[in-house]
Amino acid sequence: VRALYQLAREKARDGANGWQQFFVDEYRLDYRLHTFPKPVVALLDGVTMGGGMGLGQAAALRVATTRTKIAMPETRIGLLPDVGATHFLAKMPVEMALYVGLTGAMLSGADALHCGLADACVPGEWLDGYEARLAAAQWTGDVPAVLREVFVAPCHEAVEGALASLTLLMPLIVRHFNRRLSVEQIVASLLADRECAYSQPERAWLEATLEALTHYSPTMLVVTREALLRGRQMTLAECFRMELGIVGRAIEEGDFSEGVRAHLVDKDRKPRWAPATLVEVSSERVRHFLASPWRGEAHPLADLGA
Repeated sequence: VRALYQLAREKARDGANGWQQFFVDEYRLDYRLHTFPKPVVALLDGVTMGGGMGLGQAAALRVATTRTKIAMPETRIGLLPDVGATHFLAKMPVEMALYVGLTGAMLSGADALHCGLADACVPGEWLDGYEARLAAAQWTGDVPAVLREVFVAPCHEAVEGALASLTLLMPLIVRHFNRRLSVEQIVASLLADRECAYSQPERAWLEATLEALTHYSPTMLVVTREALLRGRQMTLAECFRMELGIVGRAIEEGDFSEGVRAHLVDKDRKPRWAPATLVEVSSERVRHFLASPWRGEAHPLADLGA
């Protein structure tokens, strides 16, 4: 991210667009993995965020563990969840997709399984012996079944039941992240609900969610909501093309540089977003961010899906 920040500064200084080649290469790799004819296994063990999610969600078998910490925290630094997130988050119920995509919420391995971002959740130590199991595997005609025997512990269902913490919060998520609500309306709904009597975990969730939606880039929160809804009607290739355009707007005209400065460079944790509030984000600005900078075949990813 720091390297992208420097590339963005170079763009502002002398017009160079090295940032674009970085994202084009990354998205092409992700797309290739999504469409690769051989089965790919992703071990989502430990911290799996941003670009790691782009690689992991492209796999045919996604194995989370009890050590997994998954998130797409891009709105915090003035970007949107990309690397195909507008496509793979669409596999969730829409309310969950909006919650995860807007707030960058941290998910456990069991949460990921519950949400459809993992195919299994296993004890972390189960993966310690996967190389020996892989070497000893009998490769019959059913390759996916053999891979599950290698990577998926027999007890993974018990892990799921014990740790899926988001299950208890689903009523709140469904209530507040209705697709018909704007981000501003979601915040108003959360503020109103904060006055009600809830359990400690529910109150903590309300506070953390409000903290995100009132401190992250207002522009990118509104743009991300719209992109996530649009992505549910798009192909994978179309999602990558949309994301590249939005990323370009965020880097060249948006909050990306300021977000990285505040959180990763100067670390003052006080980004000066422009505009500074949700109410100031105009519909014209949102449409501009969502409009592709390229026409037809001029798009750097025009050939994806062809």
